Amino acid sequence: MDEFASIRHWTSGRQSEEWQRERGVRLGIGDDAALIDPAAPIAGVTPPYEYVLAMDTMVETVHFNETTMSYEDIGYKALASNISDIAAMGGVPLQALVSVSVPRQLGPELMRRLYDGLYACADQYGVAIIGGDTTSSPQHLVVAVTVTGAVEAGKALRRSGAQPGDAVVLTGPVGMSAAGLHFLLAQRERGADALAGERVAQLVQAHQRPAPSVRAGRLLLARETCHSLNDVSDGLASEAWEIAEASGLAVSLFEEQLPRSGSMTAYAGAAGIDPLEWMLYGGEDYVLLGSMELGDAAAAQVAFHSEGLPFYIIGETAAGTPAVELIRKTVKGELRQRLAKKGYNHFE
Repeated sequence: MDEFASIRHWTSGRQSEEWQRERGVRLGIGDDAALIDPAAPIAGVTPPYEYVLAMDTMVETVHFNETTMSYEDIGYKALASNISDIAAMGGVPLQALVSVSVPRQLGPELMRRLYDGLYACADQYGVAIIGGDTTSSPQHLVVAVTVTGAVEAGKALRRSGAQPGDAVVLTGPVGMSAAGLHFLLAQRERGADALAGERVAQLVQAHQRPAPSVRAGRLLLARETCHSLNDVSDGLASEAWEIAEASGLAVSLFEEQLPRSGSMTAYAGAAGIDPLEWMLYGGEDYVLLGSMELGDAAAAQVAFHSEGLPFYIIGETAAGTPAVELIRKTVKGELRQRLAKKGYNHFE
């Protein structure tokens, strides 16, 4: 099967022209480039609006392997990680370009499965797949996705907007994806019965099929009291440092207010690992971390809960040299621990 036959096999019949037209697409897959109507109305976004662009790449042996993810999971997560970047700006995802570099030994049916997962994510979040590129790869599979989105003009939520005296907020638990990955790798090393009996399905799901927080980002944008926002892709500590440095202030996180998934905590205990390590430095949770007016944080929490969405107030910001610290309660009083500026880093 040649390149063009492969593309048709992977993409044809997935999204109707009418469905894509509702998302601003005038010409999708099949020509030299796609055409987008910049004046098309966008559901839920009040004009005038700005476009938001994001791109992520997933590389075999770096981000995934056959032990930790199925091909459907690879496709789903490649798009979900980009949608999360749009969500972190308070935006709505619209279209996606998908480029794949495929080893010759990887047959068209396995790639079809990857596109099954990619389109499952696209349909769930209303994203039109409009084109991309296909090349061969000498050894490893590479999937690169670019997503477009939209946000009300001048309203995008940035890392640099935090103000002293803000509440630090989080839209979901952290550490679950790292725990799921740990379990999958332990399975590979110790066999299928590794740590049997632990409730790990939720953790594996968090790693393989993360849920971008698009609705949460839109709710925070609409409140007009959220000053900064970031998605937790490289770990809570790393993302807090990014806000602290971009905004030029100090961030304090309260250990007792950090949300701990029961399944993650139970698995960490069985594995002999401090769950805080996964929570602070694990990454790939794709929840949102941000700061907002302290006086509106409790009301925002109520609003989130009324929609069945999690929301946690986990810290505060203060004027000062950029830094991130964890405040822990001990029998001797508060212990302030400066958090390392680390998380997942491709060049370390």
